[in-house]
Amino acid sequence: MKKLLILSGKGGTGKTTTAAAFIRFAAARAFADCDVDAPNLHLVTVAGDEPERFDYLGSQKAAVDPDKCSGCGKCIEACRFGAIRKMENTCEIDAFSCEGCGVCTAVCPSSAIELEDDVAGEVTLYRDPAVFVTAELKMGRGNSGKLVSEVKKTLMKAAQGESLAIIDGSPGIGCPVIASMSGVNLVLIVAEPSLSGRSDLERILKTAEIFRTKAAVCVNKYDTSLENTEKIERFCADLGVPFVGRVPYDRQASAAINEGKSLADVDCPASRALREVFESTMKLLEDDTK
Repeated sequence: MKKLLILSGKGGTGKTTTAAAFIRFAAARAFADCDVDAPNLHLVTVAGDEPERFDYLGSQKAAVDPDKCSGCGKCIEACRFGAIRKMENTCEIDAFSCEGCGVCTAVCPSSAIELEDDVAGEVTLYRDPAVFVTAELKMGRGNSGKLVSEVKKTLMKAAQGESLAIIDGSPGIGCPVIASMSGVNLVLIVAEPSLSGRSDLERILKTAEIFRTKAAVCVNKYDTSLENTEKIERFCADLGVPFVGRVPYDRQASAAINEGKSLADVDCPASRALREVFESTMKLLEDDTK
């Protein structure tokens, strides 16, 4: 299975819009949303009615057994994260502040505290009409990179036999992006024509280089700054990174997105340009097999 990952340096560049259109252009039967902090690919893709849902277990958290707790407060004194507070006759753990270090379990004279698995998020798997995996991390939880890996693992297992998987990654270059990039065949970076967009692009390309992952670049809303678009094109040419096209700013595209439509389902300048970007990207992906 060939895996195409679509990334951007920050939110709002058109990454998910591009991913949704690519899924429709390719008639992809396997795709995933790895932006586990703020998943939104499901808003512009067709998903089945009855998905399978799985709890994602993150780091362990401390839990107090009130029947055993004497309320002595030794755990409060030992906790460096201020995650324990005194109640009337017992102590209580604040799950958002607890780091699961286990010090409280060691100092408790009543053995009233244990570390328990914490449900840090949820993975959702749709099988019909296509395999679509998404997930959402609970507020205040860490381990987003591990949840992204779980999403990819679920996709690979459920979509065995498919030839192409399209993955909508997280913006930026943090843990979710690094986990998304692992093991893919090609990364398409959606850049915006601005100084910050150029800086974001450089960071992602450096990350891709570390992972020895082939990358390509397109610019969305290129006509909002032709000067910066041309600078990005020259930058890519200097690095030998394929530049696969420009997509114009298009009010019709914005209206379609607001209606929950994929740009693959409307006829406008942005959708036609995006189709050309798709064809160039797929050619690179095919060449990767030769």
